[in-house]
Amino acid sequence: MTTSRRAFLAALALAPVPFAAVAEAGALDRAIAEATGGRTPTDGGVTLSAPTVAENGGQVPVTVTVESPQDGTLHVTAIHLFATRNPTPGVASFRLTRAVAKPEVTTRIRLAEEQVVVAIAELSDGTLRRATASVRVTTGGCLS
Repeated sequence: MTTSRRAFLAALALAPVPFAAVAEAGALDRAIAEATGGRTPTDGGVTLSAPTVAENGGQVPVTVTVESPQDGTLHVTAIHLFATRNPTPGVASFRLTRAVAKPEVTTRIRLAEEQVVVAIAELSDGTLRRATASVRVTTGGCLS
């Protein structure tokens, strides 16, 4: 009986790891779906600049630039930022108008640990474009 109880306790100790990963993925998917109305973005047309290694997770510089003519027919209406492993994955949303000459935003974000940052640009025709960048954080900036 002791052997099976030990096996059960060992399995129970490992159980939170996969469930936590599923919970994080679910939170990220919900945040992206909420920001995009459930539409699926395509890769390309967006440049996401972030450091490969961030010394301080409390202030990670990020720049998002979108390739768009910004004319009367097509322009960027929003840029959304997500952090895949933060306690709250939705980091920021920026609303833009066609009056913005260059669809680019620069900000500093907080990252809890090594993760992928996702930028999604929303265009006036309803299409979504996406870019990602991996960032390794040496000192986390978020507390869960």
